[in-house]
Order: sequence, then C-alpha cells, then structure tokens
Amino acid sequence: MLSQQAKSDAIEKAAFSLIRIMSYLILAFLIFIIGYIIAKGYSALSWEFISEMPKDEMTRGGIFPAILGTFYLMIGSALVSIPIGIITAVYLTEYAGMPLLVKIIRVGVSNLAGVPSVVFGLFGLSLFVVFLDFGTSILAGSLTLGVLNLPVIIRSTEEALMTVPRTYREASLSLGATRLQTIFRIVVPNALPGILTGVMLSLGRAAGETAPIMFTAASYYAPELPNSIFSEVMALPYHIYVMATAGTHILETRHLQYGTAIILILLVLALNSIGLFLRYRFRKQLKG
Repeated sequence: MLSQQAKSDAIEKAAFSLIRIMSYLILAFLIFIIGYIIAKGYSALSWEFISEMPKDEMTRGGIFPAILGTFYLMIGSALVSIPIGIITAVYLTEYAGMPLLVKIIRVGVSNLAGVPSVVFGLFGLSLFVVFLDFGTSILAGSLTLGVLNLPVIIRSTEEALMTVPRTYREASLSLGATRLQTIFRIVVPNALPGILTGVMLSLGRAAGETAPIMFTAASYYAPELPNSIFSEVMALPYHIYVMATAGTHILETRHLQYGTAIILILLVLALNSIGLFLRYRFRKQLKG
C-alpha cells in the first residue's frame, strides 16, 4: 500500500506532466498555424508590398493604406481607452468608498469584457456613426475600439494597483504627501509594469479586431490616404476578411491574404515585444 505522501507525490507528478504536455501541444499548435501562414504568404512579402498602394482591383501593389489605417485606429483607441481606463481603476482602487457600488461596477466591467466584439461594433454604429453623425470614420472606429478595450485596461490596472503594498501609501502619507501625490508619484509608478501589460494587450486587440471597425471605420478600398479623423480607412484585419470572403479575385489573391496576415502578426508581435521590454525596464528601475 502506498503511503499518503507517496500518493500525493504521484498525483502531483501526474498533474505537472499533464500541464507540461498540454503546454507543448499548445506551443506546437501555435507554431503550426504561424508556419502555415508563413508558408502560404511569404511569396507576397516585399518592400513594395508594405509601402505601395493597392492596384488592379487589389490583385497587385501593396497594403500601405491598411497598415497606416491600423496604426491610426490603434492610436485613436489608445487615446480614448488608456486615460479613462487608468482613472477608473484608480478611482475603484483608491477612492471608492461604497463596497456595493464598487462590486456593481466591477461586475459590469467583467461582463463587458465577455461581450462579443460584434456587439461593440453595432453599439458604435448606433451611437457614433448614426446618432452623433460621425459617419464611417477614424473617429467613430477609434471610439468604438476604445470602448471595447476599456474592460481590459480597467481590470489590468486594478490588479496592478492592488499589488503595490499598503505600506508604500502609509509611508508617503506620513511624510506629508497628499493622497493625490501618493497615488500618482508612488502607487502608479510602482504599478506601471502591470499597467503596461494591459495597455499592450489592448493595443494588440485593437489592431486585430474586425467586427467593430467593419461597421464604424473600415472600407474595402480607399483610393487616397485619410486626411482627417472623419475619413474612412483601410485596416489590416478587415482587408484580410474582405479579400478572403468577398473579393472578386479570391483565389488569385490568396498569397496576398496570407501576406497581409503575416504583417498583422508581426505588428502585434512588435507591440508585445515593446511592452515586455518596457515592463522589464520599469521593473529594473523600481528594484534599483
């Protein structure tokens, strides 16, 4: 008969082995997907593909307008969601004194995080495009993506703020600092690595979403680059979707579809890499 300790050790080893196997399977699946996309789309990659306008009914030329439009939407959504998200998280963590109200707000934020992105797209269409009469534009798309990203930034910022020890706040207040000075000079800087993680995740999500922008900002083809926040834009995820489902030359442009997907993956990877680098730098400064 095995002892209780031996049984516990065996169960623990089996659990860790299962977790390891599942991790390897997920990694292998990810490598297979990325490898498949690269194999199908590497032939489309060139400097002209990145820097030129599309030509001949999207069968030739480049995707520069889609790259530029994606950057515009990312920046616009960041300007909307980051300040509001961080201020909301600071209020919930540091100021809100009514536990019931805080619970209601947190439940609402958690529910918003689980709402399908197409619902946000319809919300943006109703409010920003139709009611506020912004039309299909960068502004409407940015506002919609900003609302979409709010739950991610609020929750990640809240968690980051909660990891800052209470003694930091008490020490700052005991030295004569005001509550506002304590929050923005002590608490937020120490929580910055965690806040950056949420920000980068939200930017990556904004870059890859299709449903919200197809109702509010994106167009299949724009002959000119956008010249104001009320202009329509091309965007990488919507460009892939249209070329793969509704284009007139779907089979002929298959390599362009996968090539665009590679560029989008590289963009999101670059954002995540920047976030990891900044997080490492800030953590190093805090420890130093």
